[in-house]
Amino acid sequence: MQRVVASIYLGIPVLLLVVVAVIASTGPVAAWIGCVVPVAMLVVGLVLRRRQRYQPRWWTGVAGLYGGLAGLMITLFPLAVGVWWPAILALPGLIVGIVVGLLLARFADRVLLVPFIPELAGTPYELVFRLRGIPLAAVLVGADSVTIQSHPVPRSEHQFRTYPLTGITGTYEFSLSGSERLKFPIAVTHAVPSQGPAVILQANGEDWVLPTNQSTTLIEVLAERRGL
Repeated sequence: MQRVVASIYLGIPVLLLVVVAVIASTGPVAAWIGCVVPVAMLVVGLVLRRRQRYQPRWWTGVAGLYGGLAGLMITLFPLAVGVWWPAILALPGLIVGIVVGLLLARFADRVLLVPFIPELAGTPYELVFRLRGIPLAAVLVGADSVTIQSHPVPRSEHQFRTYPLTGITGTYEFSLSGSERLKFPIAVTHAVPSQGPAVILQANGEDWVLPTNQSTTLIEVLAERRGL
């Protein structure tokens, strides 16, 4: 799975560097300056991969950004050597690049959690569990804490809540009928009631009902990391 992560952070810039170098070799010497962009992406990718290799929540954003930049540059850079027609494909190239990047991130995420391997709970990965019916919301289970957030990058303290694993007093599997109106102690928008499995999480005197199709897995991971 780390190979897929490496293909996002390092593979996309390397591939773009090769393409840019091939194109630059057919034009003037000044065209080689275009290699600065993929080299910069590669350097940034090396730094970010070291920090984020165990944090799947960042993979999607980096994959979409790198894929989009690669698609855009592959279609626009030929202008530097006097080839004009690929420029008309700039928008499709951008979209295709973003989609390919997102698919890579999605694949890495699924390889990590599907099927769930119990030994995964003993790894340093920050595991992400999506909440059903609440766009962008997720539960992040780290090595010593659990975070419930309504946005991938919370902008205020009202959009997330973090508890130490020692503050969790209970986890129970539950089934929702779809008619319940769930309330959250954080700011949640566009919550859609849905039928299916959920987890009741009790932490620091607060009760959460978390609709997730991975309810059993979430409970197992929390139990393992809490040492139960």
